[in-house]
Amino acid sequence: MKEFILMTCPVCEERHRVKKGVREGKVYIKGKEVSFNEIFYFCDKSNFEENEFVPAKVMDENLLRARDAYRKEVGLLTSEEIAKIRSFFGLTQSDFSALLGWGDITITRYETKSIQDETYDEIMRLVYNDPLFALENLDKHKNRFDKGRYFKIRQNIINIILSTKNKYLIEKQIYSYYLQYYEKSVLNGYKILDLKKVISVIKYFSNFVNHLFKVKLMKLLWYTDVVYYNRHKTSMMGLVYTHHVCGALPIAYDNILSLPGIEVSESLINYNIAYKIIPSKDLDISEFTIEELEVLNLVAKKFKDYKAEDIIDYMHQEKAYEKTNFHQIIPYSLCNDLNELK
Repeated sequence: MKEFILMTCPVCEERHRVKKGVREGKVYIKGKEVSFNEIFYFCDKSNFEENEFVPAKVMDENLLRARDAYRKEVGLLTSEEIAKIRSFFGLTQSDFSALLGWGDITITRYETKSIQDETYDEIMRLVYNDPLFALENLDKHKNRFDKGRYFKIRQNIINIILSTKNKYLIEKQIYSYYLQYYEKSVLNGYKILDLKKVISVIKYFSNFVNHLFKVKLMKLLWYTDVVYYNRHKTSMMGLVYTHHVCGALPIAYDNILSLPGIEVSESLINYNIAYKIIPSKDLDISEFTIEELEVLNLVAKKFKDYKAEDIIDYMHQEKAYEKTNFHQIIPYSLCNDLNELK
């Protein structure tokens, strides 16, 4: 259903309600073709052949949508995500630039028109993932702020550190296990570990898979990563998996269930403690791409009603498992011939 907007129409030069539409736009950015939602307007009062138009302000918005589509395609923060990071710390655009020691309007450009390079992108991600790093940068560039503003921002960051201390300790511990996998390789599926994606995937399975206990979940993570890798030449989460008696397990699997947003209940089954993943109430499907959702749905549908012992037996028959030994890393290159999952 199209919307309408009252304006002076540049086509017929009359003031009336013009139709607003959305269509798929395509544009090349840095040599890469990307698709995005393009906004345009349509004059239904004109007899001219060319009766579509895009106001200058909307044209700028379309360009930003196109640039954000490119950013998503290549794994960079979108303009909205950059704005969320600085808002998380209570920063203005100029505050964020100053905290990082960048030019006064650098963040403004990134949120409105320019595309950041990978180095700048990694620094902004690090600020969000590690408030201590944000605090260190603020103190390093304190001369860029007046005293009142400096102390206010500093207290905001300290409050965040205190309220989320446990979360960051857990994440840092997991990342410490992955220090030797800091480069993209066949061991991590050519993707650096993305704990935010890991959390989202676990939340997804908690809502769409039955009998979701710890052992079964770890197998679902493996199938998710390797199926996505087989389709797109990169894993979805960047986890590294090793060969165990109960199948493939991601490195730091014991810590993963302690990540923020993951709720687990403990119960005693046959004198053993079992960890059941509770369905998430804040699952946000929009965090996934269409390609990611296709893989998640495939894995969830296949193993929805499997019990832990069933999926273990199933995985034991995978060639990737058979070709590796106990505690050996299972490289993604061995996972291109899965049983009934391609």
